[in-house]
Order: sequence, then structure tokens, then C-alpha cells
Amino acid sequence: MNILFLTLVEFDRLSEQNLYTDLLREFVNHGHFVYAISPIERREAKCTYLSQNERNAKVLRLRIGNTQKTNMVEKGISTVTLERLFIHAIRRYTAQIRFDLVLYSTPPITFCNAVRFVKKRDGAKTYLLLKDIFPQNAVDLGMLGKNGIRGMLYRMFRRKERTLYRISDYIGCMSPANARYVKRHNFFSEQQVVEVNPNCIRPSVNDRISEEERCRLRRRYRIPEERIAFLYGGNLGRPQDVAYIVRCLRACASDPRIYFVIAGSGTERHLLREYIKSEHPKHVRLLPQLKRDEYERVACCCDVGLIFLDHRFTIPNFPSRLLSYLDAGLPVLAATDRNTDIGQVIRKGAFGCWCESTGTEGFVQCVELFLDAETRLQQGRNARKYLEQHYTAKHGYEIIMRHFAESER
Repeated sequence: MNILFLTLVEFDRLSEQNLYTDLLREFVNHGHFVYAISPIERREAKCTYLSQNERNAKVLRLRIGNTQKTNMVEKGISTVTLERLFIHAIRRYTAQIRFDLVLYSTPPITFCNAVRFVKKRDGAKTYLLLKDIFPQNAVDLGMLGKNGIRGMLYRMFRRKERTLYRISDYIGCMSPANARYVKRHNFFSEQQVVEVNPNCIRPSVNDRISEEERCRLRRRYRIPEERIAFLYGGNLGRPQDVAYIVRCLRACASDPRIYFVIAGSGTERHLLREYIKSEHPKHVRLLPQLKRDEYERVACCCDVGLIFLDHRFTIPNFPSRLLSYLDAGLPVLAATDRNTDIGQVIRKGAFGCWCESTGTEGFVQCVELFLDAETRLQQGRNARKYLEQHYTAKHGYEIIMRHFAESER
């Protein structure tokens, strides 16, 4: 099949590693042709270009306005113009190609017209990889409301969201709770399919590092060799409730066996910097956002992976950060709202502990469970096993291709 993939994730070639390139490589490996459109923001001062072709794959880097690390006005204007730019690129660069399948993900929800254009032009099937339920997540965090200007913005985005769902033949949700929520709050025709298609990656080789290498890495990143290292890597914004993370760090400050490594960037990272500057904790190491290979080295020398979600969420998020911990063979401590089913998955796979992200008592109790070395070792093995059984790119590919069995034959 000819497959078009639309995204706001930046990549030059499918050989790079992320949720989407890992999945797209599965299509290429099975003989399909993939054409991906990935943005390049104006700040990079580059024009639209076609990156070097790979086997059965092309990646068009499309110049768009700035949507990341910019003010709300510029971000809003850039977001509004996305559809027009993507449609223009599809017309110009794929005029001779007829696509059988359009794959796209949220965020954003503003691909509606681009998806509809290809669906009408080519008779293509459309598959939404639902990674974000917007605008309700913004309402949960107080960024949008139901009244006034915020209410007007909410209703506008909600119409966009419904339109995106309506033009999608298939919607792949991250977890069972995610799928139930989407079905309960939206209307779907009998022809549409809403199913679970979880976050998935191509697992690494996962050769365990030697104790000597582990110590070397810990010295390099200034992580005490004798302490149990809890790692958080990823976004540090409103969804993670960084103020709650600070309270958890403070609650564990007196235990000399514990050390926290936090690597990431985001709008709320300053709360961690201020905590470290004012209280000078001896059990916390704050690192910047790391490149993938460097982050993997840090993960190799840590003991437990951390996941945080704001307790106010009414939508069942399912953080993709989980996959990097499972890939590294780390047990997981998740402090989240009650609506996500990530805690149920952790219990089912026996690879960690869950608590609600309200008070710090539950978090401290979970931390104490990981003080036992044998518990960490066994749960780490379970983590890697669960990844290989449920969250590989091969699983994601097969879920999508079930709907195209005749085409594949």
C-alpha cells in the first residue's frame, strides 16, 4: 500500500527512533511505501525540502510557523495555518501518488482538512493514532473553561476534535480506559472502529551493562553509586504537576538510601530549580533535556523509572514515557490521577507500584517498596517482558493491518 503519515513530530528519516518512525519502519519492512510529512519550524531558517530517500520511504520536511517554545499568539497563528500548508504540500509533492491509507496522530487536532482532502482525492482509508485528548485535557488543568473567552476557545477546539473523529475510519487509542472514554463522550457511526492500539516501539537489544560500566556512568552523571536511583525523564509542564513532584522530593529528603535523577524541560521546570536553589537537597540531580542516546545511558545506570500525572485529569492519559523504562528493564513507580489505567497495567504486569498523585504518603510508601534489591530485579525483568509481549512496533502494525488483510494478500 501507499501510506501517508502526517505529524508534528520532527524527524529527517525513518531510521531515527521514536513512536512513529518505529511503527512506519514496520510498514516499510513489509513492503509498503511510506511518505511522511514532518515539520521544520521557521526559527530553523530552512526551506521545505525532501530528505534523502530511504528504501520505500520519503520524508518531506515542511516549513511551518513556530509552534514550540514561542508565545501564545505566534503559536496560535502557526497552528491555524497548518492545514493549508499541509494540503499545499500534498498537492505539490504527491500529485502523482494515490494513497491507500492516511495515518496521523494527535496532537494536533488541526489536520482535519488535510486528511479529508486525501480521503476524497484518493479514496484512502484514514487511521487516527490518538495520543492526546484535547481540549478536555486543557479544561482539566484550568487552561480552558466552559465560559467566556476560554469557553469560546473550548467550543471551537471541540468542534475540530469531533470533525477529526468523524473523518477517521479507524481510531487507535492508547489503552482500554482511553478507548472507553472516547466512545462514551463521542458519537461514532457503525462503520467506524475505535480500538486499542497502544504506544509501541522497537525494543532495544537490552544487553545489561556490567557493574563496572554502571559505576562509570554514575560517576559521569554524578549519581551516588551506593544509592537507589529513581529516574524521571521527559516533559516538566502542567500535566506532570511539578509542584507535586517537589513535594515528593521533599518528603524523601531524609532517607540516605534514595536519590532522584530528573532530566527534562518544560514550562514548570523552574519550580525544581527554585527548590534546589533554596533548599540545596542532597538527594536530587536535575539534568537538562537529554538526547536519546545520552538519556538511554542515564537510564541504564538507574534503578526505578518515575511517571507523574496531575491528579485533576478526568481523561485517561497513558504516558509514552513508560516505554523507555520498560525498554531499559526498569520497574516503574507511577503517581497519577485515578482515571488513567496505567496503574492497572503496572499491577497486571507486576513491574512496579502505583499511587494517587495527591498526598505524598502513598508516594513514600511506594518508594520504600523498591528498597529491596531482589524486588527491583524481578520487577525489572517483568517490565522488559511486558514490553516485548504488548508494546512492540510489530504489535501496532498488526493491529492496523488487520483492517487491510485482503490488501496485504
